[in-house]
Amino acid sequence: MPTVSNCIVVSKDGQYILATGVYKPRVRCYDVSQLSMKFERCMDSEVVKLVTLNTDYSKLIFLQTDRFLELHAQHGRYYRTRIPKYGRDMAYHDTSCDLYVVGVSPEIYRLNLEQGRFMSSLKTDATEINCCEFNPVHQLFACGTHQGCVECWDPRTRNRVGLLDCALGSLLEDAGVDGVPAVTALKFRDGLQLGVGTSTGQILMYDIRSNKPLLLKDHMYGLPIRNIAFHKGQDLVLSCDTRILKLWERETGKAFTSIEPGTELNNMCVVPDTGMIFLAHEAPKMLTYYIPALGAAPKWCSFLDSLTEELEENPAPSVYDDYKFVTRTELDSLGLTHLIGSSLLRAYMHGFFMDIRLYHKAKSLAEPFAYEEYRRSKIREKIEHERANRVKVKKLPRVNKDLAEKLLEEEQRTDSKKRQKVATGLLKDDRFSQMFSNTAFQIDTESDEYRLVHPLVSKLDKDRRKHNALTSQFSQVVSEEDEEAARDDSSSDDEHTWTQEAKKKHRKLKDEDKIQRKQRAAEAALKPKFFELSQGTELDMRRDEHHQHKSQMRKSLGTRVKEGEESGAIQERSTAFGNMELTFKLQKDKSLKKHQIEEKQHHAERKKLRRSAGQLSSNTKQPPKFWQGKRVG
Repeated sequence: MPTVSNCIVVSKDGQYILATGVYKPRVRCYDVSQLSMKFERCMDSEVVKLVTLNTDYSKLIFLQTDRFLELHAQHGRYYRTRIPKYGRDMAYHDTSCDLYVVGVSPEIYRLNLEQGRFMSSLKTDATEINCCEFNPVHQLFACGTHQGCVECWDPRTRNRVGLLDCALGSLLEDAGVDGVPAVTALKFRDGLQLGVGTSTGQILMYDIRSNKPLLLKDHMYGLPIRNIAFHKGQDLVLSCDTRILKLWERETGKAFTSIEPGTELNNMCVVPDTGMIFLAHEAPKMLTYYIPALGAAPKWCSFLDSLTEELEENPAPSVYDDYKFVTRTELDSLGLTHLIGSSLLRAYMHGFFMDIRLYHKAKSLAEPFAYEEYRRSKIREKIEHERANRVKVKKLPRVNKDLAEKLLEEEQRTDSKKRQKVATGLLKDDRFSQMFSNTAFQIDTESDEYRLVHPLVSKLDKDRRKHNALTSQFSQVVSEEDEEAARDDSSSDDEHTWTQEAKKKHRKLKDEDKIQRKQRAAEAALKPKFFELSQGTELDMRRDEHHQHKSQMRKSLGTRVKEGEESGAIQERSTAFGNMELTFKLQKDKSLKKHQIEEKQHHAERKKLRRSAGQLSSNTKQPPKFWQGKRVG
């Protein structure tokens, strides 16, 4: 159902299952021969009770929450009528075609479906009636009232023939009931047996010939009983309240089993002569249970019997307390691999089961000193437990011992919560555990990086030693304002002294660096120098070019201008206004000229070696081509 299921009914021929639910209010019919839904119809209001008038789904009647009775035929809704008061239950009398409806009224309404009109009502002594039922043998009509009584009527004479006070029967010493319980459920087992459910969660078994209950069964939840059913095959009673469905023996009341789905139950239906149960509850999915001990599965799901038979033939292996599970590796360690395949080992999954006595005997032989080791370990655990109450000595790691000591002191300080938090994180965080255990993370105090920050470290060490000395000698109480002022003064002094020490350290590092460079230069000067001369005149040409360039740069500007005028690189002329103009011609580099000459030579060589493609021009005519005496081109 979309949200909730209200009622479940199986047709008399057992071929159809009808269920109602919300929301929107609807009825669904399932065909068991096809294992699928046959049809679905929606309604205007929720259904309180569903009754089948025929053996199949062709004639249905619904009691709704808005006081309407809705009759459905095979094609759909056939007729709709209304009753004076809200209804709670109804029952159909086959012999007279009368539909008996009870509800929030002392009257029992009778609707004759053959004539299509209401008959005279039956008046009871109750204020409200909760449930009603016809006896399948002699057609006695019984109705349960809100005052805790069961009134019995003869439909032939329309007279009351009996009154059963169930409230008095439930008020026993062992029942533990407060107040007068109302009757909420009725069910006839045969012509004489009657089961009555009360609003306090009790089921009373009666013989209609006696006013005293044969048996009283309590659900122990204090919830009203919704449905009662009898299973004649196993002589069991099925009683259902909003929380649990219980199955118990009819004569003794001994519990057989129970089903508790975890949601509120609305209705119950037992498929006749089978072990299948349907439950409607406050959830979309309707529940189906099959209990093989109650009976066989219905014909339309006979495969359930074969499944249960297979489970019975191949029961799951159970693990016993007097057996020990061992793997093949443990057998090798115990020296019992030769027992594989014998009756002493039972193969199971990835190992074997063996007798626990054999296991202990083999264990004692394989490990004769195991008990002594176990005894020592227990003694050690006890000693460590006693030592836990002693004063713990601060134990420092082997790697970065100084850093760990500083962090421990920072952690114990209370004046700076930020530094305390950082120190605690470094010491207790697993991500930094390698820093105090792995030698690869050892701080090198001789490195340049460490020496650059050494003034700060030395200042911290000095402050730490001073603080330890003062705290070991004196203990005084200082106000918070004095502490803040002292921290401010010390912070300014620390900053001044730290900058001076840092400058000194930097100067010292620079001096050391200069000395090292001078030493390397002197060592390099003492070493002989070797040069490799290239073949040919290229080196000589470069040397000559270098000397010419140096000699040219040593000449004065006037000399270079005079040489430029002689070579034509500089031209001098006078303008019409009496000014002088100098025109400079930039001389190309000799290497560039050489590169241009080499390119020209290369192009000339390529021109000599290339093959001309002039013969492929379109103007040249190709000779004709012939094949087998015919011209083809």
